[in-house]
Amino acid sequence: MASPAQQLPPGWAAEWDQNAQRYLFIETATGRTQWEPPFPDPEGLNRAPSASPPPAAAASAHHHTKRRQYAPGQTQAYYGGDTIAPPPGPAYGGVPAQPGQAPQLFTPGLAQDGQFAQQQIGAQPPPAPYYGGAQPEPEYINQPGFGQGPTYQPPGVAGLADQFSQMNMGQKGLRLFTTNLLAAPPEPLELHRPPPDIVLPPNSCLSNSPFANADASYQRCTLNAMPTSHSLLQKCKIPLGLVITPYRSVKEGDEPVPLVTDTVIARCRRCRTYINPYVQFIDGGNRWRCCMCSMSNEVPQLFDWDQVRNQPGDRWARPELNHGVVEFVAPTEYMVRPPQPAVYVFLIDVSHNAIQSGMVATATRTILESLDRIPNEDNRTKVAFIAFDTSLHFFSLPAGTTDSSMLVVSDVEDVFLPKPTDLLVNLTESRPAIEGLLGRLNDMFQDNHTIGSALGPALQAAFKLMAHIGGKIQVLSASLPSIGAGALKNREDPRVLGTSKESALLQPASPFYKTFAIECSRAQVSVDMFLFSSGYQDVATLACLPHYTAGQTYFYPAFNASRTEDAIKFAHEFGEVLAMPIMLEAVMRVRASKNLRMSAFHGNFFVRSTDLLAMPSVPQDLSYAIEIQIEDNITAPFVVLQTAVLHTTCYGERRIRVITTALPTTNNLSELFASADQVAIATLLANKAVERSLTHKLEDARDAVFNKMVDILSAYKGSMTAAGAGASAQLAISENLKMLPVLLLGLLKNVGIRQSAQIPPDLRAYAQCLLTTLPSQLLIPYIYPTFYSLHNMPPECGTVGEHGIIMPQPLPLTSERLERHGLFLIEDGQTMFLWVGRDAVPQLVMDVFNLPSYEVLRGGKTTLPVLDNPFSQRVNAVIQKTREMRRGPYYPHLYVVKEDGEPPLRLWALSCLIQDRADVLPSYQQFISQLRDKVNGSSY
Repeated sequence: MASPAQQLPPGWAAEWDQNAQRYLFIETATGRTQWEPPFPDPEGLNRAPSASPPPAAAASAHHHTKRRQYAPGQTQAYYGGDTIAPPPGPAYGGVPAQPGQAPQLFTPGLAQDGQFAQQQIGAQPPPAPYYGGAQPEPEYINQPGFGQGPTYQPPGVAGLADQFSQMNMGQKGLRLFTTNLLAAPPEPLELHRPPPDIVLPPNSCLSNSPFANADASYQRCTLNAMPTSHSLLQKCKIPLGLVITPYRSVKEGDEPVPLVTDTVIARCRRCRTYINPYVQFIDGGNRWRCCMCSMSNEVPQLFDWDQVRNQPGDRWARPELNHGVVEFVAPTEYMVRPPQPAVYVFLIDVSHNAIQSGMVATATRTILESLDRIPNEDNRTKVAFIAFDTSLHFFSLPAGTTDSSMLVVSDVEDVFLPKPTDLLVNLTESRPAIEGLLGRLNDMFQDNHTIGSALGPALQAAFKLMAHIGGKIQVLSASLPSIGAGALKNREDPRVLGTSKESALLQPASPFYKTFAIECSRAQVSVDMFLFSSGYQDVATLACLPHYTAGQTYFYPAFNASRTEDAIKFAHEFGEVLAMPIMLEAVMRVRASKNLRMSAFHGNFFVRSTDLLAMPSVPQDLSYAIEIQIEDNITAPFVVLQTAVLHTTCYGERRIRVITTALPTTNNLSELFASADQVAIATLLANKAVERSLTHKLEDARDAVFNKMVDILSAYKGSMTAAGAGASAQLAISENLKMLPVLLLGLLKNVGIRQSAQIPPDLRAYAQCLLTTLPSQLLIPYIYPTFYSLHNMPPECGTVGEHGIIMPQPLPLTSERLERHGLFLIEDGQTMFLWVGRDAVPQLVMDVFNLPSYEVLRGGKTTLPVLDNPFSQRVNAVIQKTREMRRGPYYPHLYVVKEDGEPPLRLWALSCLIQDRADVLPSYQQFISQLRDKVNGSSY
């Protein structure tokens, strides 16, 4: 390869950096240095593995030949480098740096001391700790020899941009880079990269708009290039599927979904595809050719008319020709009946357990405080309240008064409504009576000693009340249903846990709930379950209702409102659910180009016909996964996938949301691998694993995930590497899939399908609900948690930057990164752990917890005080940002975990560090070795 010095523009010099094993480029005029070449990188000079060092450097680097070198930008992301370079100068209170001596690392329960661990320990340490900023602050270090190690300058933004540019796509298709999993540890930052680019052939799109393809947060495919045949797809072994979040919430800074209000909706006469940026106009613009079935259609007469200004409009400015995600106001022919009002029926458990735990008081206060947040712009929203223990308690709420009367129905075998009117009332008209009832509902049942739950009859009563309209039933239940229809028995059996019979506990115990759910779906009724039991509650059976009616399940084990944290979490999540703008009476269908078929559906809905998904209400940020089959060879240069959801807004307007994704086709296996989206693949496999655990066994689900990873690696090795079918010392995969093994390891270690005999069935069933409903943005941290070091984060972290609070750099999930004197945050989107090392200096404990020393600190659920010192405010800001930065109503609990504290809490926190060995589950290093052995074993 030519020396880069011969290819540089004038004024630049190249120097081989022995430590980094790559060229450093120097601008001779200013002395400025950079890693990335000052010109396009056609030869791949900037990638250390393929760059050739000068002869002298090559000789001195001879002892490195066994181990593949990686660019510092990549290793620093793993070994603790930060994208923001810390300011020069000593750390406060730090020991002067002495090169060559690494910091002592706290390593509880390290299983292996092989090459991978050596790599981690022998790596460059993180930058010396900073604290606070310009003023000298107390140093939170009392570890012997701390800071004795070489310091380095992490790459700037340009260095990261260079790494991104290595994924550069160009018009010729995607470039494939191979990486060796044995030598490339997981880099958490990789998961924040966008999926591989979609490189469409020239002139396939009508518009130059950057929004012509749907954003990945709405719809993403596991392959961003479509194989032209089923046999090619079989060769690469990557599952083909679509992950859809049709009602992704729009946060600050997000592009709003454009609305087409003129009710001119152009659709293909044959396949009913909606017009989109990938159709072709023919016949002088009077007709358009469908991009799915090639049918020629007439352009509607008013398509080029601006109805607002009442003058000819610009066709090319229409949102549906420029945006991949668009919403139409639907004309009357899209309505079976006039848009119905939003209806909320609250079923509140008032048995002894519910009252004692404080659930009823918290729930009624939350509803009272949320009355103004419930969608009710047109004053049509209706509400009803039914309390239940072993009887049903209806409340009559006449309009215009503050009085409400309670009507008790004790006959739960044959449920009837005690009164024809005033049970389901207009929220605005009966507001005084509703407020009065909510204010005293808890006191009415304060001395209720009834134990037992008639949940089934209460559901039947709610259904009778609202079946003619549809709407949402919000169930708040604190005990196992025990009376009337749908009564359940405690089937928790510790002897079954961890055996092949365990999956039976994850299946519904009674057919009542599925049958009732399908009835609800037909009547456009959706159910949300909020479950609070201190004992067994059979989440697996009760979650059937939300599953088939497009609702959601929320679980609060051992809820007790006297713990402020419990009350705040439930009140926040319940309030967010009530305030959420819901979509009612929805049906969803996914259409695709010729020879593609939707073959399997995962998520909360009921499949009404072969491909029509019925969803009585669609909450925001709920995800669905759909598997795609290639039925015959595809000859088109690109394919189109289009999701259409017809729904009524909670403000009484019928609308259609259309989400369009176009993908190029390819018959090239390397392009398929280069276009694979590891996040979408992990999301689809999580859905498939949960389904398999229910239809087969939990062990089958785990085996299927492991075998799928082996298949992908074997396919890559056999077709993309020189080893071919022979055994290989490496484990090769494409650069864009290198986080897939660790994501699947995280999935295998997730409570939903983990191998263990200690997981209660309720917790497992709830984890499975999350695995099948969370959008990718929430699912990925749920299976691959985020891990931050707080005690030595750079001074700008936790302060407000250009894009909000600046977060620390995430660390790899291994306990080798825990330090005895440190403060760490581990979070998975559902729970947060603040890990405090046993040698934490008193100053740190005082600044964060306002306590004199580590000894008096107590572990467990906590609310962190905001103290009058910069470090406390920065830690609180990081925790607050963590709670707010993702979509969805979830409000994670914060637990303080002491390094020598309660073993169950310690083990729970450490189980998030999925790259460590735990119980019978392998470490990442062991998992990779198992994969390599299997890949090589299957090659003979």
